[in-house]
Amino acid sequence: MIAGAPLEQQGVVYSVLSALLEYPDQALIDAMPQARALLRAERALPDAARGGLERFFDYCADRDLYTLQENYVALFDRGRATSLHLFEHVHGESRDRGQAMVDLTQMYEQHGLYLGAGELPDYLPVFLEYLSRLPARQARELLAETGDILKSIAAELGKRGSCYGLVIGALLPLAGLGAAEKPAALQGDDAHVVPSADDYRALDAAYADEPVRFMGAPAPAEEPMHFHERRPAAGRRP
Repeated sequence: MIAGAPLEQQGVVYSVLSALLEYPDQALIDAMPQARALLRAERALPDAARGGLERFFDYCADRDLYTLQENYVALFDRGRATSLHLFEHVHGESRDRGQAMVDLTQMYEQHGLYLGAGELPDYLPVFLEYLSRLPARQARELLAETGDILKSIAAELGKRGSCYGLVIGALLPLAGLGAAEKPAALQGDDAHVVPSADDYRALDAAYADEPVRFMGAPAPAEEPMHFHERRPAAGRRP
């Protein structure tokens, strides 16, 4: 997906979780046993997160590739509430998103990482692949800056009973955040659910606070990158 420096051992978990959140193809299915073994042995993940990932691997093993692809598209590509494009949760389709993409791409390239054709820098698997190249502390801090977005996605996936919520949930302890709530029941093939207007209003309200920034963003970005849109909180005036 991305060309760059070799992975450091401490970044393996980010790289594996990145792959699990990608659009499934035969190469991913073939690599599942190795990915499962790596995460099973990863002590950076708490037991609950590893257990959730085991359930995700079972979900993948029980379905053919076509079904996995169909579920993935329906779940992640047909609604903002579960989108894996981070800036979509903040900027929507505004012009601000375009500039944020440029800044993020420049940050990747300053670390020797270059996107493939058609890849967008705010796509969560790409961001995780970038984190896998960073020192552990810096990766953790940057991941934490996306915490509100990750918790929102995990909550929405949990409401739908999606096994992908277990993968997003595994990221939260890596960011030093509390574990995601366990879904009441895992539905597996539940991606047909359409987000409601209430989902969007709740997401907008959650981002009315102070912006979360990429504090590690180097030049040429003149300002820190924002994962939250600049807007006054309720009751404030610009």
